Amino acid sequence: MAETLTFIHASDIHIGAPFRGLRALSDDWGSRLYDAIPQAWDRVVDAAVDRRVDFVVVAGDIFDSVRASYRDYRRFFQGLWRLDEQGIPTYLCTGNHDPLSSWQQDFFALPPSATMLAADRPDFALYERSGRPLAIIAGRGYPNKVWSSNEDIAAGITRDAALAFLGPRAAEAPFAVGVLHTGLNLDPVKAPTDPRALLRAGLDYWALGHIHRRTVNDPLDPRVVFSGCIQGRDVRETGPRGVYEVRLTEGAPVQLTFIPTASVVWEQLEVDVSGCSNIPELVSQVMREQFAVNGDDACEMMVTRITLVGATPLHEVLNRPGVLEEVRGTLNEAYSEFYCDALIDRTRRPLDEEALRAEGLFPAVFLRSVDVARSDPARQIDYVQEEFLARNLPMLSSLSEKRVARLTDEAASLVLDLLVQGDDAR
Repeated sequence: MAETLTFIHASDIHIGAPFRGLRALSDDWGSRLYDAIPQAWDRVVDAAVDRRVDFVVVAGDIFDSVRASYRDYRRFFQGLWRLDEQGIPTYLCTGNHDPLSSWQQDFFALPPSATMLAADRPDFALYERSGRPLAIIAGRGYPNKVWSSNEDIAAGITRDAALAFLGPRAAEAPFAVGVLHTGLNLDPVKAPTDPRALLRAGLDYWALGHIHRRTVNDPLDPRVVFSGCIQGRDVRETGPRGVYEVRLTEGAPVQLTFIPTASVVWEQLEVDVSGCSNIPELVSQVMREQFAVNGDDACEMMVTRITLVGATPLHEVLNRPGVLEEVRGTLNEAYSEFYCDALIDRTRRPLDEEALRAEGLFPAVFLRSVDVARSDPARQIDYVQEEFLARNLPMLSSLSEKRVARLTDEAASLVLDLLVQGDDAR
């Protein structure tokens, strides 16, 4: 019968990190965000215990700062000791935020089941289940905050090197797991390494840290993987955040299951309010959009940055001093689990194209040109491609007729807005 191995791949916990770029918060929301990252770590531990995994891997940046507090250490080590009590080992490496030289060794001792991989050399450990070798753990951490550009962080981390280091019993282990905090080929500054070299190292899975968004190097062969951060810290780290449950089976592809752990999810929303004729309708439309997005996030609490778009008669109202802040306050009072960090107005006044055509002035001439463009999307695609090439810009990843038609409509609306606003100014 084929052997199996199941473990949690976590990284970039960043205990002690501040939440960045937020406006003034209520005491309640300040408290929620203060506890969000520690609560996310608790959820990682809960997932490991509930799923009875073989072990947990944490691939660096456990703490956000080289001067992490006693409170931060205490919270993290509480999780390690809980895993130890449940018979679940932990394998750790340090990252650029918490290099090994900065660890406060006098705060707490690692539990017996936790292994910190060395930072000054490749390091190896052997995981055993019921007295039988089951998995080689191979990796290394950051010794200091900055990685030398003259050294490949993955050099020497191979199955053959592990066998030489661990001895003959390690050869009985059917699986090998690598643990690194690296920019891979995505960040050339933070200990980069070649994913192709990792695939040649003879390991079954590489648990990587540093890139905060979940990233699988090859979805068809998911052996080199970033699990992402367990809790987003600002509006750039949107959507569900968490860890992977990794299942290795002899002779079978790697199986990944995403487990959300974030206590608070960040989202950037663009809400079309063109159908709204008054502020209460606008608030209802925004709330509907927030609930729709939150339904996919597997998290009750959500911080949003909302941009209002569309042609609406409310455009003039929203531009009055203080109105946007009042609407933002109304949104934040409407549902206690959502917090709107910023409300941005990108609406425009409604334009009557037929009236503009009837006037026969320059807007009418412009609209006739738009009609010609809309009638020949293939020519529009050729035009866009030529303009990109002439400016040595990378081509858009997809340039369908539908997308070009949308861009044409957006450009026409922008020009008409500028023309009409110019007339009003005179």
